[in-house]
Amino acid sequence: MDTKPLNPLAKHFRQAAIYFRLPSQGRYWTEGSLNLPVTGEIAVYPMTARDEITLRTPDALMNGQGVIDVIQSCCPDIKDAWRMPSTDVDSTLIAIRIASYGQGMDLTAKCPKCNEPHELSVNLSEVMSRIRYPNYSEKIDVGGVHIKLKPQEYFSVNQTDQIRFEEQRIISSLTDTSLSEDARIVAYSKHMQKIVNLNIKILTDSTEYIETEDGTLVTDQSYIIEFYNNCETSVVQAVQEKLTALLESTRIPPVDVACDACQAPFSIPLAFDYSSFFAKGS
Repeated sequence: MDTKPLNPLAKHFRQAAIYFRLPSQGRYWTEGSLNLPVTGEIAVYPMTARDEITLRTPDALMNGQGVIDVIQSCCPDIKDAWRMPSTDVDSTLIAIRIASYGQGMDLTAKCPKCNEPHELSVNLSEVMSRIRYPNYSEKIDVGGVHIKLKPQEYFSVNQTDQIRFEEQRIISSLTDTSLSEDARIVAYSKHMQKIVNLNIKILTDSTEYIETEDGTLVTDQSYIIEFYNNCETSVVQAVQEKLTALLESTRIPPVDVACDACQAPFSIPLAFDYSSFFAKGS
């Protein structure tokens, strides 16, 4: 059987630029979605031209597939980025940017007190070192059960964007004067039901197990969905508040600066607008 000879340009293909440790250290990854080396460090390759184009394609960013494709292109050890815990996403994206463009990232902002424009460079390696892994060991004791949470998968996080989209559609349907009152009610009900279902799905995806009074551990998602659909509102609120607190603990700290003109201190947030975060030279 004829075999294709090795491409003589192969030695000029991109090489791993950096290695980094996932904040989760491989915990909560679905089996088969991650090939974690024995060193615990993930190899990160610079983006290709295809990757850069992908991150500038609105449709690919809207549905999340573009981010997934770039992560799997630059981190070959990640086999299914949809299944990665949300706690690892920011660090992975920062690592990809460092591998592609270096550790420095330029930011621009205006002083909120005097509107003086500022330009500064942020060391992304230092930013990565400040990312904290949340504590998922504490259970929520509410409604006669103990609820153990876990990080959402990126796929579930992406569904949050769908909730926002449905919320916008509700606003549009309520303000659409071309629709009759009955049509607006129907549209509102349809989009509201989608929001409710997505919220329940997010709660379920964030639940590792629910422990009953007799010590039974319930992990079946269908049972957990049924529980969240039929429990008291206080239970859902307690879980949502805990999830919000865990999310806040993982947020990338803002960059603190002082205005050169008026000396007023202010903070510049590091937000992940992918099209601008991965803009070359920014």
